[in-house]
Amino acid sequence: MPEFLSVIIIGLAFAGLLFVILEDVIHINKAQTVLFFGTLSWLLLFMFSGHEENHAIVIEGLYENIAEIAGLWLFLLAAMTFVVYLNKKGLIESLIYRFLPQQISERKLLFFIALFAFAFSSLADNITATLISIALILSLKLETKKTIRFATVVVFAVNSGGVAMITGDVTTLMIFLQGKASITNLLLLSMPALLAVIALATLLSFSLKETIHIQMKKDNHEPVDVAIAFVFVLTILGTIASNILFDIPPVLTFLFGLSVMFLVARAYGEDTENDPILNYIRQIEFDTLLFFLGILLLVGALKEIHALESFVRIYDVLPIWLANYIMGILSAIIDNVPLTAALLKSDVTMNVQQWLSLTYAVGVGGSMLIIGSAAGIVAMSKIEALTFISYFKYFLLLFFAYTLGYGATMFMGTLL
Repeated sequence: MPEFLSVIIIGLAFAGLLFVILEDVIHINKAQTVLFFGTLSWLLLFMFSGHEENHAIVIEGLYENIAEIAGLWLFLLAAMTFVVYLNKKGLIESLIYRFLPQQISERKLLFFIALFAFAFSSLADNITATLISIALILSLKLETKKTIRFATVVVFAVNSGGVAMITGDVTTLMIFLQGKASITNLLLLSMPALLAVIALATLLSFSLKETIHIQMKKDNHEPVDVAIAFVFVLTILGTIASNILFDIPPVLTFLFGLSVMFLVARAYGEDTENDPILNYIRQIEFDTLLFFLGILLLVGALKEIHALESFVRIYDVLPIWLANYIMGILSAIIDNVPLTAALLKSDVTMNVQQWLSLTYAVGVGGSMLIIGSAAGIVAMSKIEALTFISYFKYFLLLFFAYTLGYGATMFMGTLL
């Protein structure tokens, strides 16, 4: 391939990022712009692939990229359909009322949601944990500024909670499968990760001084609603168990759970011609799915020109602890999965402590920008006021919390 092609594709990736940042200024949906730049990058790769050997490599890369996107799309479709149904039926709101008192300070509420998001993301995947946590926030009907503040904590807490469990974050699973750290080693990450979440929640809670009065409501749910909620919980638990025991991809178990949801609705008479259960699929945010599509196409194109591999070279000039720290910062801009994959395929030699620090860095570092993680993108799609700029206002606090957690991870590693 010609050298100028790499420059053009990197330029398109930066342009896509810029258009996302300036969404509030240019008033063009971020999904539309990243989809344009992502597809254009692959078109150029095919046009300038040259001889048949390179052309075959590009085709193989595209199919691999599409397979990753399809898995994410189908997983999101299943998870979002469950959440849309439960939210429409008010089950998520009812769950909140069961655990919250009639009167609670905003500070306590912020810590409650932070801990809930942290714990839930350790059991479920980041996307499902974000969907549930954001639905919880929206049901409280807070002021816009406070909603953004709560959502910021959720994004950071969800990403932090996932780093200690192989079911919570893809990069954690990748590092575990390569034998770089054991499950017991990874579980140790929960303490520094929780410390960082508490620190961020504390910093963001200082200006919260009001008390929230929660109006208790009676549960008027149909048996079918409770049954589908039970199916959703079983789907999450089944996803974790089947992945650990049989290495079954989460997308398969979630699609199975979705099919059970449809059959349960039919059995209870909820699926009718006037109100078909499939209508809930049409109510999910397809903007989110298209945004993911564009972002992953862009990242896939960068991977195809080996642009991501250049980041690994920082290990040749910097100490490993500093290189891992920087990798975490880079993961706020570039997807952490290809970054981690590039490192695992390289000749970088690290001990358990250093692999744990990398696991934390790439898992939590993406929280510093709203577009740096799947949790951030999902939250942005659910809350209209949550944009790149509104989230970026808390960058210094997020950077501090990330640095604190990374430092605690390094200290913990010395005890191994």
